[in-house]
Amino acid sequence: MARRKIIAGNWKMNKTPSEAVALVNELKPLVATEDADVVFCVPAIDIIPAMEAAKGSNICIGAENMYYEESGAYTGEIAPAMLTDVGVKYVIIGHSERREYFAETDETVNKKVLKAFEHGITPIICCGESLTQREQGITIDWIRQQIKIAFLNVTADQAKTAVIAYEPIWAIGTGKVATTEQAQEVCHAIRVCIGEIFDQATAEAIRIQYGGSVSASNAAELFAQADIDGGLVGGASLKADFGKIVNYK
Repeated sequence: MARRKIIAGNWKMNKTPSEAVALVNELKPLVATEDADVVFCVPAIDIIPAMEAAKGSNICIGAENMYYEESGAYTGEIAPAMLTDVGVKYVIIGHSERREYFAETDETVNKKVLKAFEHGITPIICCGESLTQREQGITIDWIRQQIKIAFLNVTADQAKTAVIAYEPIWAIGTGKVATTEQAQEVCHAIRVCIGEIFDQATAEAIRIQYGGSVSASNAAELFAQADIDGGLVGGASLKADFGKIVNYK
């Protein structure tokens, strides 16, 4: 079964609303393709203006985070209904920066994943190991744990629609890239793990991205791997180069 590629930009804490509009307008003609899903995950304040700017294009606007409660006394958080009300279809969950700086755990990631599915939002579920963990030879064990907890109480039908982003933490924004073999090895291990949790059909349906210093020069080789279905792109998604990554063929 051929899985449709999904290439998502993670803008992180960059771009004011007016800058977001300018960037969407600059990238619109550059990311036009019928061969892949193109998603820009933008800061919350940029979502509505970015959506307006993206109208009529193939760009889907996603969020970088959301909370796992419906509403209430959670100052500064964003509820899932706030996202769906403006048409958001994707949300990044459990990015390593959220885990490192904002104390997110595998358990809170799971709560957010369940809440996203409840609201019909596709979660882009992040996983990845540190340099120490890779050097200690526990990469696969670590990733399997992250995946197993993230998918706790998720149904197979829900899991089929999810996106997993494998991002080795040591390769994010460092210019270091996992070798194609390293990236494929872990993405394959993730697919095997999903097969164990659910079944082979779910494992074959789920889309797995690689993230971590993806660029125009390495995208084609990475995305050609059997278990890599696109990328979660950081810095390069803020530049015209993102067009080359999306049109990697």
